[in-house]
Amino acid sequence: MRVLYCTSEAKPFAASGGLGDVAGSLPQALRQRMIGCRVVMPLYGDIPQSLRDTMHYITSFTVPVSWRHQYCGVFEARYNGVLYYFIDNEYYFKRSGLYGFYDDAERFAFFSRACLEMLPYVDFKPDIIHCNDWQTSLVPTYYYLFYSHNGWYHDIKSLFTIHNIQYQGKYGWELNEDVVGIPPQDGAILDQDGKLNMMKGAIVCSTKVNTVSPSYALEIKDPWFSHGLDPALNLFHYKLCGILNGIDNASYDPATDYHLYANYTADNLYGKNECKRKLQERLNLDRREDIPIVSMVSRMVSHKGLDLVRDGIDNILQNNDCQFVILGSGDAEYEDFFRNLQWRYPGRVCSCFGYVNELARKIYSGSDIFLMPSKSEPCGLSQMIALRYGTIPVVREVGGLKDSIHDSLDGYGNGFTFRNYDTGDMVSAVNRAIGGYWNREGWVKLIWRAMTSDYSWDRSANDYINVYNDAMCQPNP
Repeated sequence: MRVLYCTSEAKPFAASGGLGDVAGSLPQALRQRMIGCRVVMPLYGDIPQSLRDTMHYITSFTVPVSWRHQYCGVFEARYNGVLYYFIDNEYYFKRSGLYGFYDDAERFAFFSRACLEMLPYVDFKPDIIHCNDWQTSLVPTYYYLFYSHNGWYHDIKSLFTIHNIQYQGKYGWELNEDVVGIPPQDGAILDQDGKLNMMKGAIVCSTKVNTVSPSYALEIKDPWFSHGLDPALNLFHYKLCGILNGIDNASYDPATDYHLYANYTADNLYGKNECKRKLQERLNLDRREDIPIVSMVSRMVSHKGLDLVRDGIDNILQNNDCQFVILGSGDAEYEDFFRNLQWRYPGRVCSCFGYVNELARKIYSGSDIFLMPSKSEPCGLSQMIALRYGTIPVVREVGGLKDSIHDSLDGYGNGFTFRNYDTGDMVSAVNRAIGGYWNREGWVKLIWRAMTSDYSWDRSANDYINVYNDAMCQPNP
């Protein structure tokens, strides 16, 4: 089976979030299972020169962007056994940053069309085109309208993965004539509440649609979670499924991770104690190995549950002998709150702003409890990483958090959970986790269950292969 994996980002070349992690790991896992997976992404200006030096030029052609044609170059490189294609257009992609530009609609309309135009030039006809999020959501629409009746492109299937339904590629219809280029008679494909909605077109035109966890696949059919797309998702419910993302176990391995102060395993936790001691030193926390560290590594935005933390953290700190660490950046109101929290609890709270990978890993390994009280969470990777490092998650039962973390109340789970989006419920769950920490024998058993939980790409890749096979048996729209 041949798969073209279309993505707007992929590690190690360029990444801004979870999509980059997934796109950097899933194609490798597929290749290891003898799936002929190739990746295509933009040639961003931010790609490090050391990686650009591994690329070589293949060809160039022009790409239709509505009524005009734009230059497109194609470079390729091989990384960890996977072949990557890079779409080159300096006007669109030679910039600092990946997203957030005034012309993002045009940039990714060009990229989506280029992914299809490229195929004959590189002599690669995939069985499946796997598209990800709104930046590549026009690929299935363009295929359906402009390529499906072309003999060379005949009978290519498509899978569209929704990583976060909040970002849909919604624009005014005035962009269609100059940017998107959909014929007026086919406008209903992209129309959602009078707006041009790129993700809606992918739901209509893809062979299959999936999200990054089974629970999220159910949630987004509800208006509370769907951001307006529940009518389309319910109409095409037979296309929809959920596959829980995985993490790269080789990268996130406390036995070999060189970022850690000390290495350790599920059977020998001595190094984890050293990680905790050194973390306290680095963050100017009181040197106390006998109390739990509760941590967060998160974007500081409301849907990550930061309002619950803001309303409940004083209760937690005043009623428990513990420390609190947060790493992240985001809205000014939350950054200001956590700065003030550190000032009010010297030696017990450390607030770190920005994102530093090595510090994040030191926090995962040196903490005891990891808090993730999200309002919505399509999948989440942080809770899986925390498990890998033996740091016990406290999560809200939503999306991928519900699918990956199971309450230890019955003695068999791998963390602590709460259901309602409520400050009191979150505080209660954290208090239960802190109470569990003092049961040292039981806590060691819980760490072992956490560290031996399997959320690797081995499992997820097999699920994607099953969906690919199912798509191959389905008719195109």
